[in-house]
Amino acid sequence: MRLHQDQLQVLLVFAKEDNQSNGFCWACEKAGFRCNIARTPESALECFLDKHHDIIIIDHRHSRYFDAEALCRSIRTTKPSENTVIIGVVRRHADREESSILPLISAGFTRRYVENSNIMACYNELIQLEFGEVRAQFKLRACNSLFTALEKSQEAIEITSEDHVIQYVNPAFETVMGYQIGELIGKELTEVPINEKKADFLDTINSCIKIGKEWQGMYYAKKKNGDNIQQNVKILPVVGQGGKIRHYVSISRLCNDNNKAEKTCERVQAESQTDIQTCRHKDRRKGSLDVRSTTSRGSDGSSQRRHSSMARIHSMTIEAPITKVINIINAAQESSPMPVAEALDRVLEILRTTELYSPQLGTKDEDPHTSDLVGGLMTDGLRRLSGNEYILSAKQTHQVAGSLISPISLNDIPPRITQAMENEEHWDFDIFELEAATHKRPLVYLGLKIFARFGICEFLNCSESTLRSWLQVIEANYHSSNSYHNSTHSADVLHATAYFLSKERVKQTLDPIDEVAALIAATVHDVDHPGRTNSFLCNAGSELAILYNDTAVLESHHAALAFQLTTRDDKCNIFKNMERNEYRTLRQAIIDMVLATEMTKHFEHVNKFVNSINKPLAALEENGNNGDGDSIKTVLTSPENRILIKRMLIKCADISNPCRPIEQCIEWAGRISEEYFAQTDEEKRQGLPVVMPVFDRNTCSIPKSQISFIDYFITDMFDAWDAFADLPNLMQHLDNNFKYWKGLDERKLRSLRPPPE
Repeated sequence: MRLHQDQLQVLLVFAKEDNQSNGFCWACEKAGFRCNIARTPESALECFLDKHHDIIIIDHRHSRYFDAEALCRSIRTTKPSENTVIIGVVRRHADREESSILPLISAGFTRRYVENSNIMACYNELIQLEFGEVRAQFKLRACNSLFTALEKSQEAIEITSEDHVIQYVNPAFETVMGYQIGELIGKELTEVPINEKKADFLDTINSCIKIGKEWQGMYYAKKKNGDNIQQNVKILPVVGQGGKIRHYVSISRLCNDNNKAEKTCERVQAESQTDIQTCRHKDRRKGSLDVRSTTSRGSDGSSQRRHSSMARIHSMTIEAPITKVINIINAAQESSPMPVAEALDRVLEILRTTELYSPQLGTKDEDPHTSDLVGGLMTDGLRRLSGNEYILSAKQTHQVAGSLISPISLNDIPPRITQAMENEEHWDFDIFELEAATHKRPLVYLGLKIFARFGICEFLNCSESTLRSWLQVIEANYHSSNSYHNSTHSADVLHATAYFLSKERVKQTLDPIDEVAALIAATVHDVDHPGRTNSFLCNAGSELAILYNDTAVLESHHAALAFQLTTRDDKCNIFKNMERNEYRTLRQAIIDMVLATEMTKHFEHVNKFVNSINKPLAALEENGNNGDGDSIKTVLTSPENRILIKRMLIKCADISNPCRPIEQCIEWAGRISEEYFAQTDEEKRQGLPVVMPVFDRNTCSIPKSQISFIDYFITDMFDAWDAFADLPNLMQHLDNNFKYWKGLDERKLRSLRPPPE
C-alpha cells in the first residue's frame, strides 16, 4: 500500500517554558516537524481540535498547574484523537520505587517519557514515535478509509484467511449472494453452497493460487437460495508475515449474460486458444513450455484439502499456458467420442508430470554416456531396501587447521600467490597455478581479493579479519581428498561468478545485495561435498538423504551447513552486523542460488531463462526498440527475472569447465572423471546400484563423456547465457574444446590426451 504522509504535527502542553519544553521544541525543529505550544488545558484542546496533531506531549510533572490526566481524558473524548499519540512527561525519581504506568494508560496516554531535556534524547524520542506508534496509527487511519471504500463498493468483495475462513464480506457481496449482515463471517468456505467442477481443474486452479499469483476469470456461483449466477472474478493472494500467503481477496462482478452454464466452458476455451495463439516463440528444446508454466506445482492436487479450496468457489480462466492447455482439453473431452476422450486422458497424464522440462532420451543403446550422465545427475537414484548404508554425518565439521598459514590481510599475501592472482579479473585466469602456490588452499586468497574488489566487507559491515576467518572455516570444510569437489572447484566457481558479475548487462540488472549473494553462494555452494552424487547417497541410505527426504540432498546440506558454520562463532560471522530484514533477504537469495545448482531442475531453469528473458529481449530488438530503455529495464529488473538471472549465473559458473582454456578444460575433465570412477568402485564394493556404469575406470571413454556432457547440458545453456551477457571468448573456448574431444573420439581414444608422438 502506497501512502502519502504529510509533515508531522506536534502539540506541546507545558504550563511554563523550561529546559524540557525547549528540548522538545528544538527536537521538533531538527526532525522537521510542525510544533505548537499550549500553556493551558483549554488552549490545548482548542488547538488540537483545529490542527488535529499526530503527537501530543503533556507535562505531567506539575499537578499544581493543571491535571494532565484530566486533559488527556478530555482529548480522548474527541473524534480526531482516535489515532493520536499522547505522551506524558513524568518526573525522574532516582531514590523512589518505580511507579506503575497503568494510571497513565487508563487516562488515555500512549506511553510516558521520563524527563530528560537533552536535545538528542528528545529528538530520539520523536523519531521513535514517528517510526513506531505514529506510523502504526497512520496505517490504521488509512485502513479505515479503505474499509469505507470497500463498504460502498458496488463490486462484491470477500476476504478470507489462509485457511479459507471468511473474515470479511462487503454489503455488495451479501446482497448478491443473498446473505444477511454478518451471516458469513467466521465460516469456512466449505460451509457455503458451491457448484462442483472437475477435480483436476479445481486442483490446478487451487495450486496456482497457492503460489501467490493473481488470477481472473468467469465462474458460476450458487446463491443462498440455490440460484446460479455467473460472475467475473479476480483473486489476489495477500502475502504477510514470514513471506507467506495470509489472506485471499476476491473481487467479483455480475456478468451480463446469466443464461447457460455451458458458456463458461466455451469462454475458457476461446480465451485459452487466443492466448496460446499469441505466444510467438517456440522453445529451443522440444516439448518445453513457456516460463510462466506452473505445472510442476499446479497439477499436484492430491495433497491438497479439496474442500478448503478457494477454487471450489472461483472456477476461473487460468493465465498460465499449461493450465490453459488443461482447460482446453477438459472442455474438449466433454464433446469428444470415447477413443478421443481416452487419448486426451493420456495427454493429461503426461501434462501432470513435473518433468515437462526434461527431454526424453531414447534407449540406452543409442547413447549410454548421455543416459548415464542424465541418470547420475538428474535423478535421485534407485531406492534400495537392503541394509547397506553410506554414513555421511552432517555433524562432523572441521575447524581451521592450526598449521594453515593465511594472510593477515591482503597486504600480507606472499609474492608467489600475489603473482598467481595478477590476472584474476580475466577469464583465462589459471586457478591451478593458484592451487599450487597456496598448497591446495586457493579459496581464502582468491576470496579475499574478489570480495575486496566488490566491496563485500563494506556492504556486510564486517571487518576483513572476520571475512578472512569465515573464508578459512568454509575452505576447511571442503574435502581436499576429493579430486573434483574441493576448495579449488569452489574458488573456480567464485572466479567465474565474479567474471559474470562484471559483464555490462549483468551489472545493469543486479543490485548490490544480488552481487553479495552470488559471491557468497559461489563460495559455499559445495561445502562438505563428499565426492559422491545425490543418487549415490539416496541409494546408500545416507544420513543426509534421510534428513532431506532424498530431495536435493547435497545442495540442501551445502546451504544449511554454510549458515551453521557462519553463525556459530562471532569471529567468522560475516552477517552479525546486518539489519534483520536485509539479512533475511540476503539469506534467501544465497539459499536459492545454491539450490539452483542441483541438476534435476537444469532444463527448467534454462527454459525459464530463455522464455522469460532472452525471448522478450529478442522481441524488443526485432521490433526496433533498441533504444526503449524502459521496456528493456522492465524485463531485466523485475524481481522474478532477477532471480532467474542469478540462478542462471551460478549454474553457468558451476559447470563452466568446458568453456575454460583447453588445458584447464582437460584438467577438470580428468578430475571429475576420477571422482565418478571412485564412486563406481565404491558402488561395486558395497553392492549398490551402479548409477553411471560408463564411468568404469577400465572401460570409460573420457572424450565420449565430455562430448555427451557438452551436447546435452552445456551448449544450449551457454548459448542462452552468451546471448544475454555477451561472452564470445567463452564460446570460442567451448568450440575449441568440443573439437578437441571429438578429435580424440574419432581416433577411438579413451584417454584425456593423445599418446605422445
